[in-house]
Amino acid sequence: METTTFQLFVYGSLRSGFRNPAYQYIASFFKLKGEALVKGTFYDKGNYPVAIPTEEDTFITGELYIANSGDEFNWAIAQIDDYEGLNVESGEKPLYKRELVQVFQDGIASTAWIYWYNESVEGLPALTTGNLLKYLQEKNKPQ
Repeated sequence: METTTFQLFVYGSLRSGFRNPAYQYIASFFKLKGEALVKGTFYDKGNYPVAIPTEEDTFITGELYIANSGDEFNWAIAQIDDYEGLNVESGEKPLYKRELVQVFQDGIASTAWIYWYNESVEGLPALTTGNLLKYLQEKNKPQ
């Protein structure tokens, strides 16, 4: 994988459909390339689903972005790192970790940064869908 990439893959609260205030960093410093897929699995943590990587052929759906400027990338990604809780006190473990991952868009593979859940998913139920927006819409649909 590339060691320098200016792409970012988001699948949860940072997707445009969530209207999260932290999305302003993505909207300001990145351009949406479109929907994409990453090998991974969602788990239901109760208050919110979390995702971890997998080698299996299960995919999560998200949005692929590319930085508007390589010069601004480090500053912009640092703001998102802060939102994702990567900057913790000494001795604390961050809830998420940022890693490079292979992303598939229209059958073409590239490399992007992603934020994976950084704790055990043992005992958590796996979701049957890889699309968090659709899952939450179904879960929150009035009965």
